[in-house]
Amino acid sequence: MEQKNATRKLVLAGVLTALAVVGSMISFPVAGSKCAPVQHMVNILAAVTLGPGWGVGIAFCASLLRNVMGIGSILAFPGSMAGALCCGIVYMVCRRLGVTCFAEVFGTGILGALAAYPAAKFLMGMEPAGLFVYIVPFLISTVVGSILAFLLITILEKGGAMKLLKVAG
Repeated sequence: MEQKNATRKLVLAGVLTALAVVGSMISFPVAGSKCAPVQHMVNILAAVTLGPGWGVGIAFCASLLRNVMGIGSILAFPGSMAGALCCGIVYMVCRRLGVTCFAEVFGTGILGALAAYPAAKFLMGMEPAGLFVYIVPFLISTVVGSILAFLLITILEKGGAMKLLKVAG
C-alpha cells in the first residue's frame, strides 16, 4: 500500500508540474517580471493535496523547466518556492483553504518578492529600482492565482473530486 501511495504522489506531482509549466504560457509582464498566476494556483493545489515538501519540489521543477524552455526567468524560483512553502505549512497546520490562499499571497507577494531582488541583481545582472520593486507584480500574479485556486478547489470539493486527489496525499 505504501508503494501505491508513493506512486500516486509522484504522478500527481508530475501532473501539477506539467500544469504549472503549460499554464505559465498564460502570463503577462509587470515591471520586469513575468506574472504567471497558474503557478500560484498549482502551489495551493499542491499544499492541499500533497503538503509543503512536495509543493516546494513542484515549484522548483516547474521553475527549472520554464527556464530551460526559455519561458521563465530566474525570478520564478524565489517567488514560487516561497509561496509554496508558506501555503503548504499553513495548510498542514490549520487545514483552512482561505488562510492557505492568504499564505500563498504573503509567501510569494512579500517574501518571494523580497528574495527576487538579490536574484535579479546578482544572478541576472539587473539593476532593480529598489528592494521592494517586485512586490506589486508578484502580488498581482499571486492574488489572481490564489483566487483561481480557491474557486477551483471549492468546485472540486463540492463535486467530490478533491477526496480522490487527497488520496494521493
